[in-house]
Amino acid sequence: MEPLRAGVRMPSTAIEGGATVAKILVLYYSRSGATADMARHVARGVEAVHGAIAVVRTVPAVSPDWESVAPEIPDDGAPYAIVEELEHCHGLILGSPTRFGNMAAPLKYFLDTTTSAWLSGTLAGKPGAVFTSTGTLHGGQESTLLSMMLPLLHHGMYLVGLPYTEPALAKTTSGGTPYGPSHTAGPAGNRPITEEERHLCAALGRRVARLSVQLYGASE
Repeated sequence: MEPLRAGVRMPSTAIEGGATVAKILVLYYSRSGATADMARHVARGVEAVHGAIAVVRTVPAVSPDWESVAPEIPDDGAPYAIVEELEHCHGLILGSPTRFGNMAAPLKYFLDTTTSAWLSGTLAGKPGAVFTSTGTLHGGQESTLLSMMLPLLHHGMYLVGLPYTEPALAKTTSGGTPYGPSHTAGPAGNRPITEEERHLCAALGRRVARLSVQLYGASE
């Protein structure tokens, strides 16, 4: 996964072994760590596809206290995303925990700042996908996934889900939907990701990466 620092623009062309590759931006917000763990498995799926690399980014928390300021670089985890990185990605995968059946405010806040990308059509025609983590099995997984899809549709992206040809989707008992991977973290947020959930995260990464490579190659 590409180790760029916070605030550094993603290069317009990535070089790997002398060949250009499609860059998939895995952008998430995580509070207890479950969504961040899912993001890592999604990224591994991306990088299992020849010709694709994963760029993992997060967003800072938001607060009603206007004096609260997040550090420029997080203490741990992925660097913070900047809107300009959308211009140079070839696919976008969003992840968020559930907040009352919706995406978390920090991710929504970041998406609300992407008007310039919308006006310029930066993401139009690129693959997009979503994943989520909830505290309970019926904690709003599907509605949260749908809430993250709406901005992607407005940006003109091609939505990528998980078909039932993925065996883990029929076997999972804790998380996983055709709209995207999901995880049931438990009330304390410390339940580990199951084998089926890991498989589904990686499968989504592979699906977005393969389509991005195909579209990127066709546009070269």
